[in-house]
Amino acid sequence: MKTVFVTVGTTSFDDLIEEVTSAEAIKALKCRGYERLVLQVGRGLFLPDPQNFPHITMELFRFKASIAKDMEQADLIISHAGAGSCLEALGAGKALLVVVNDKLMDNHQLELARQLHVDLHLLYCTCPTLTETLRSMDLSVLQPFVPGQPQKFAHFMDKALGLQ
Repeated sequence: MKTVFVTVGTTSFDDLIEEVTSAEAIKALKCRGYERLVLQVGRGLFLPDPQNFPHITMELFRFKASIAKDMEQADLIISHAGAGSCLEALGAGKALLVVVNDKLMDNHQLELARQLHVDLHLLYCTCPTLTETLRSMDLSVLQPFVPGQPQKFAHFMDKALGLQ
């Protein structure tokens, strides 16, 4: 069953949960063949009732010790733009659509999403543009994200600082 996993991380992002469960967004997901929607809602106040969504299988939870299995089972991950969530999703090798919370002040998340988009690792949008992005997205353009090599970086820094 083609699955979408939505994560808001440890915060609340009710606007994302409300938008991804809107009738228009559900229709866009169904048109793309997605049949299952798993929502990690964090500390949010908006908790959609899966019984109200007869056209898609929906599950939701607040937190788990690890969401790695949810990411592994997903065909598409829709995530808030937190660095940890983005890197975990990219590390799982999954198609990633990041939704930037444009209500945040001093929004560094937009910078991260924009750069990873320029590098063709993810697509990004905001809540008001989510449904249109779901309708028009081309996931085939995305390139795998190759994680950094911290040992090489540490060795470089040690040499640069004269510690080796």
